[in-house]
Amino acid sequence: MLQRPLVTEKVARVRASANQYVFRADLKATKPAIREIIETLFKVDVVAVNTLRVPGKFRRLGSSKGNYRPDWKKVIVTLKKGQEIKTGEESAS
Repeated sequence: MLQRPLVTEKVARVRASANQYVFRADLKATKPAIREIIETLFKVDVVAVNTLRVPGKFRRLGSSKGNYRPDWKKVIVTLKKGQEIKTGEESAS
């Protein structure tokens, strides 16, 4: 269901200000399933789950025609105040 956390500068700002975490998920993942996975995997209380579909971009190589990258789902998880998730990229900086 959940594939990986997204690591961007915008995500880092959202995490610091609103206690939200962003993940990449399977297109078939539902909000209740995502909530259950996050709560059991990271032992936190989820306040809200927001999802959006991200359409795949057109990919080409040189002058030849290409095809589209696959669509994917972005998941924004809001946690209870005072809780956090250790995703691994904190140690990289």
